[in-house]
Amino acid sequence: MSGHSKWSTIKRKKGATDAKRGKIFTRLARDIAMAAKEGGGDEEGNPKLKLAVAKAKAENMPKDNIERAILRGTGKGEGIEMEELTFEGYGVEGVAFILDVLTDNKNRTLAEVKHTFSRAGGSMASAGSVAWQFEQKGYIELAGEGLDFDEVFMVAADAGADDVVDEDGTVIVYTPRDSFGAVEQALTDGGYEIAESELRWLAKNETEVSVEKAMQNMRLMNELEELDDVQSVASNLLITDEALSAFETA
Repeated sequence: MSGHSKWSTIKRKKGATDAKRGKIFTRLARDIAMAAKEGGGDEEGNPKLKLAVAKAKAENMPKDNIERAILRGTGKGEGIEMEELTFEGYGVEGVAFILDVLTDNKNRTLAEVKHTFSRAGGSMASAGSVAWQFEQKGYIELAGEGLDFDEVFMVAADAGADDVVDEDGTVIVYTPRDSFGAVEQALTDGGYEIAESELRWLAKNETEVSVEKAMQNMRLMNELEELDDVQSVASNLLITDEALSAFETA
C-alpha cells in the first residue's frame, strides 16, 4: 500500500487548492445524490449521506444545493439519471490504472478519460484487463489528532478490519469490502469521527519505474482526478521517496 499511501498524502496536501476550484460543488452534489439514491434521503438513517452532506457543508456548499442533490438522488427532484462505471487503462511504461466514475453521460465521460490517457502517452484498456491487478478495500480516515492508535486498532480489528496505519499523524483503517459497513459503524459507535469513508481500489503488487516515468504517471493520475465525473483513481505505481520529492517540487 506504500504507493497508495504516498498518493493519499499528496492529495491531503493539495486539498486546500482543490477546494478553490469551481468543480468541487459538482462533485459534492453527485456524491450526495448517489448516497441518497443508495440509502434514502434521511441523514440519520444513511451514514454515507450524512458524511457526504458534512463534506459539502465543510466546503460551504449552499443549503439549497444540498437539498436539491438529495431530492435528485431520491427521485423527487428534477432528476438526472446517474450511472456508476469503472474504467481501466495503462499509463507510461504499462502502469495499470483503474477509475470509478459517476456520470449522467457515459459517452462524454468516456471521451474525456480516453483523451486524458492519450495525451499523457497512455491508453484505455478493455474491461477486466487491469482490474485483476487490484482489490477493492474499505478506506476509513479518522478525524482528529492524537488518537490512541492501539484503541483504534482494537475497535477496528474486532469489527473485521484487516489493517490500521498511521500516515503522518492521520489514522487510516482498511477493511475487506464485506466488512466495510460493520467497521465504519463500530468506529462511529466508539465515538470516533470519520473524515472520509469509501471503497477504494488497491494494487496487489506495485510497479517501479524511473523517476521521470513515475512523474509522468503521477501527472496522469492528477489529471484524471480533476475530471468532473471521476470519483477515484488508483494505480499500481510504486511511488518512491525520490519520485515523490521530485513531483512535489516540480
